[in-house]
Amino acid sequence: MMFEDVKRRLRGSIAPVITPFNEDESIDFKTMSDLINWQIESGSHGISVTGTSGEPSSLTVKEREQVMENAAKTINGRVPFAPGTGSVNHQETLHLTKVAQELGADAAMVIVPYYNRPSQHALYKHFKAVADSVDIPIIIYNIPGRTAVNLDVKTYARLVEDCPNIIGSKEANKDFEHVNRVLLNCGRDFLLYSGIELLCYPMLTIGGAGSISATANVAPVQVAEMHNAWEEGNYERALELHYDLMPLNDILFADTNPAPVKAALGMMGKIKPVLRKPMDLPTQQLQNEIREVLKKYVDLPDHQPAR
Repeated sequence: MMFEDVKRRLRGSIAPVITPFNEDESIDFKTMSDLINWQIESGSHGISVTGTSGEPSSLTVKEREQVMENAAKTINGRVPFAPGTGSVNHQETLHLTKVAQELGADAAMVIVPYYNRPSQHALYKHFKAVADSVDIPIIIYNIPGRTAVNLDVKTYARLVEDCPNIIGSKEANKDFEHVNRVLLNCGRDFLLYSGIELLCYPMLTIGGAGSISATANVAPVQVAEMHNAWEEGNYERALELHYDLMPLNDILFADTNPAPVKAALGMMGKIKPVLRKPMDLPTQQLQNEIREVLKKYVDLPDHQPAR
């Protein structure tokens, strides 16, 4: 089975859109559609939902289905769609990945199961079962800082060899040696996306396909432009944007994602800055710092930061 068309299109800045909530913590689907439209208008090359930035562990399975359906309808084929369908629960992962396929998603992003720390052998069996259950491409999401286990390069290589629809990986891994070896062992056509903001530019230099960066929620134009500049061969401009975005990247990860991102979007007037417990907005002091940094990137409405 060939996935060359998807591999050609699923590149650049794939924005991992947050899940906006109302004051009562119900999902604000209208605002979600507005955010997705803004992302596309701002030049983002693709859309993902219910990844880390989308607070998937705070959503029910039904809510995750509804978020994916709303996103698919809003995108309406304008850009590639790669929702997060992974879970700590294997059967939930199978179910959500099949739902993504039914909704016409271009790919499904499946996280390494978190908390229970499966062995490499167990991870192989998990991902192979997921890949075998659908006909759409799978992007593995490796984020050891959240999952407490790292998908080894040898496991990657085994999965890619045995599962033709495993076409790429979001690597939220600060070990850049590991990232290089993923491409070496999985092939240079393997789609490697950076999930570490400060590695988005370096990942391009080794042959990466793009990024799935939380910062794109706040600065979609700049993040997309960095990828565009790289593709156009304007490496100096891409590098300039890399460094220009660094203060914003830093402040957006001064607390656990997506708390600072939601605070920032609230300051920008894009959302009601609400997270579901056990998550919460950053402290007032950090919100003030976020606002000061944010002023350098966007024009903020004249109101106080969210409390």
